Amino acid sequence: MATALITGASAGLGTDFARILASQKYDLILTARNEEKLKTLAGELSATHGVKCHTISADLAKSGSAASLARQIKERGLKVDVLVNNAGCGLWGPFAQSTPADMAGMIQLNVNTLTELTREFLPDMITRKQGRVLNVASTAAFQPGPWMAVYYATKAYVLSFGEALATELKGTGVTVTTLCPGPTRTEFFERAKMGQSRLKSMIFADSLTCAKTGIDSMHLGRVVVVDGVMNWIFSQSARFLPRAATRSITGTINAASKG
Repeated sequence: MATALITGASAGLGTDFARILASQKYDLILTARNEEKLKTLAGELSATHGVKCHTISADLAKSGSAASLARQIKERGLKVDVLVNNAGCGLWGPFAQSTPADMAGMIQLNVNTLTELTREFLPDMITRKQGRVLNVASTAAFQPGPWMAVYYATKAYVLSFGEALATELKGTGVTVTTLCPGPTRTEFFERAKMGQSRLKSMIFADSLTCAKTGIDSMHLGRVVVVDGVMNWIFSQSARFLPRAATRSITGTINAASKG
C-alpha cells in the first residue's frame, strides 16, 4: 500500500487532505505541532478506512526540522510515495512592524522546509520511477501583496519552484503539482491575525472541496491548479494588468477595514 506524508495535518486543508487520501486507501504519515490532534485524526482515519496512520509531532518552522522528520520516517522503516507540502503560515500587517523572528519562521516554514522535504524524498521517488508531490501555494503567488509582503513572496516561490521541478521531472514517473487556493475556510486567517483586513469579508471557499481539487489534480499530474473559477480569473488578471494596478488592488483588499 502506498504511503502519503502530509505536513500541517492537524487542521484545515491538511486534515482534509488526510481524509481524502485515507479514503483512497493510502497509509498516512501525519505531522504538525499539535500531537493530540494528530493522534485523534489518526485514530479516526484508521478506524474508518482501515489504513495505517503514523504521527510525528514536529515544528517545521524551525531550522533542521525537515532533516529530523526525514530521519524519523526512515528509522520507522517507512517510505514516502506521496508528499503533500501543506504546512504554511502568514502574518498580516505592515512589514516594518513585523518581528525578525516572525519573518524568519514564516520563510523557514513556507520556503525552506518545503524545499528541504522535497529534496529529502524526491530522489527515492525518481529511483522507483513513481511518486507524487503536492505543494500548497496560494492565489497570493500571482502578485505582490502589500500588508502581507513576506507571505505573498513565499507563495510566489512555491509556485515558481513547483513549475520548475515539474519540467525537470518529465519522463521520470514523478510529478509535482502546485495547488493555489484562494480565501478558504480554515484557521489560517485567525493565525495570521487578519481580523482587521478587508479580506475577511470576502467569500471563502470550502476547505474539503479545495483539498479534493488538489488531490484530483495531483493524480492527473497537473502542474498548476487554481481552486475555483473566480480565483482563476483573478489570478490570470495579474498577467494582463499593469504591475502598479495589481499591487494597488491587492493592497486595497488586504488593507485594514474602515468599518
